Amino acid sequence: MRIEVPPAVCEMVERLEEAGFETWTVGGAVRDAVRGSPGEHDDWDLATRARPGQVRRLFARTVPLGMDYGTVGVFGGDGVLYEVTTFRHDVITYGRKAVVAFAESLHDDLARRDFTVNAMAWHPGQRRLCDPHGGQADLERGVLRAVGVPAERFREDYLRVLRGLRFAGALGFEVEPDTWAGLVAAARGISKLSVERIREELMKVLGGPQPSRALDLYQRCGAMAHVFPEIGRPYAGEALATVDALSRNHPAVRLAMLLLHGLGVAAPLPAVSGLLERLRFSNSDVERIRSTFSGGLRPPDGLAHHPAARRRWTAKRGKAVIRDIFQVWRAVARSGADREVAVEQAIAAIARDIERAVPLSTGELAIAGRDLVALGWQPGPDIGKALRQLLQAVWDDSVPNDHARLLEAAAHMDAARGP
Repeated sequence: MRIEVPPAVCEMVERLEEAGFETWTVGGAVRDAVRGSPGEHDDWDLATRARPGQVRRLFARTVPLGMDYGTVGVFGGDGVLYEVTTFRHDVITYGRKAVVAFAESLHDDLARRDFTVNAMAWHPGQRRLCDPHGGQADLERGVLRAVGVPAERFREDYLRVLRGLRFAGALGFEVEPDTWAGLVAAARGISKLSVERIREELMKVLGGPQPSRALDLYQRCGAMAHVFPEIGRPYAGEALATVDALSRNHPAVRLAMLLLHGLGVAAPLPAVSGLLERLRFSNSDVERIRSTFSGGLRPPDGLAHHPAARRRWTAKRGKAVIRDIFQVWRAVARSGADREVAVEQAIAAIARDIERAVPLSTGELAIAGRDLVALGWQPGPDIGKALRQLLQAVWDDSVPNDHARLLEAAAHMDAARGP
């Protein structure tokens, strides 16, 4: 077997071993290289007999990423930060995180890992694969199998349930029967995890090449009910397919699509916000996902042909998320669930309004309150009312967004004026 390891990683291994510390490369990069897909992951992690303090003394630029768990970040000669972790074994497990102790053996370290395909190590100097649990054979067979006794592995950390579903979905693997049984039995333990860990795993799924495979497994094993207890109905296969149709570069938009199918387009926006806040999304993410959700799965009927209604609809959502909403509409249309021509007509009409800088708020009008005061209007709430009426006139295409024409229209309006 030939696995190409970045030169900077090889140099780190050599320095550690010259100091007397056995060191191997581990992680997703090893797994993907063994399965013949190098480059999919750049996480060339190192496992070593060296203790964290010894690692930090050997390298000039380090970061204490998780000293209690034996992990030090080391900047390689290429400027990339790599994780270097001392061999470990679990002492106490709580289902959330383990108490670990440092070990002397690589085999002890690999034995505590979740799945066989992740329990392999490669030595770049010896060009040797350490695979005590048959991970290479499982990769070749397309099988995801837990290391050791599945029920024990999942009880140690319930996050492994979600990780297993993500790996099986991303790799397109079948879950080995005993592993699947252990995973299903442990699914209820997901509710014991911190919402931050659940959110992180979910977003990794949504950032993958085909999230529908993992999401279908979420549903089949019962994990979906613990990730989204607010959603009571099952997802149809075609609904999950529309999530795949969206760009993997926009996992937040994929989440909005998932919620549209799960909660239904009629779900009140506060319910959407509550779900996202429970999962501790940032305020900006909540606003983006909520606004994208408000766009629905397809444009309202006749949106392309009714300028005022279209502009009112666009103003309510804001230009910042319009492109996200377009993605959702197009994904649904491509799935065959809607008429693509009607969708493209609506998108073209909205895009044309934005290109023409049609105002979406009174602040974007070519006239301001001070202009009305200069005409003799009395300061007060009537000025705001007048500006909203002028905005509506622009939306109706009865008055262009032109300073002189808006002043002319304002001069003919009934409103409270000064003496």
